[in-house]
Amino acid sequence: KPYQQLIQIWSRNQLHLNHLSSINPQYPVFVLASTIIQKSDYVNQVCRSLQQFKFRYWGHDEVVLHEHEIRKPCDAFAFLHYRPIREQFLSELSGLMADLPATIIAVVIDKIPFASRHEAPRSAYDHAMERGLDAVFRYLTARDQAEVSTHIVVERRGRKEYQELELCFRRFCDIGNSYSRALPLDLVMVPKTANSAGLQLADLVARPIGLHVLRPDQPNRAFDTIRSKLHQNATGEIYGYGLLLIP
Repeated sequence: KPYQQLIQIWSRNQLHLNHLSSINPQYPVFVLASTIIQKSDYVNQVCRSLQQFKFRYWGHDEVVLHEHEIRKPCDAFAFLHYRPIREQFLSELSGLMADLPATIIAVVIDKIPFASRHEAPRSAYDHAMERGLDAVFRYLTARDQAEVSTHIVVERRGRKEYQELELCFRRFCDIGNSYSRALPLDLVMVPKTANSAGLQLADLVARPIGLHVLRPDQPNRAFDTIRSKLHQNATGEIYGYGLLLIP
C-alpha cells in the first residue's frame, strides 16, 4: 500500500480549556491541529529540512521551534529582534512550510459561544479530540489505511492533562466512535523538550489557522503558506474537511 505507515502528529494550542471563565478576547479560540505525514517523507524530507534550517541559524539542531518564541523573541530567538535577519528567517521558514509533505486537519473551537452552550468545560477537549480523530480516520479510510496501525504523536503536558487525554483517546478508539469497532490508532506522548520535528511543525500551523478563523479578511501570510496543506475535497473546499469549526 503506497500510503502505509503514516504518522499523525498533534499540536495543542491554547490547551487549558478548563479556564473558559477567563477567555483571552484577542484570541478566544482553541486549535487542535494535526499533520498527517508518510513516515518515509518524515524521515527523508521533514527531519532533514528542519535540521538544515536550524544549523543555518543556530549552528546546531537542539533548539525547539515554538511559534510563541518566534512571535515574541527571547533567549535563543533573541536575534530575531534584528529586522533584516527576522525577515530572512521568516522567509526561509515559510519556504520550509510550503514544501512540507503533509496533510493538515484542524479543529477550531470558538470558546465564547462554546462556553455558553456547555456547562462542563472538559467537554470542549473531548469535542475537539473526537472530531479530530474522526476526520483523521476518515482520511485514512479513504486511502485504504483503515486496517493499518497509525501512530498519533502528541505533546505531553501535566499529569492530569495526560490522564484526561489518554482517557478521551482510548474511549473514542475503543467504544466511542461510529465505526462499531476498535480503531488501530496508537497514542504516543512525548514531552515538549523531545525536539520532535513533527510536533514543532504542527505547533507552527496552529495559531495561523486560529487567526484565519477569527479574522478571515486580515492578511495572514503564514496561513496563505499552509492553506494548500489543509485536507480538501475535489473542488478545493477546506471547511468540513481540513478545517472543522465548533460550534
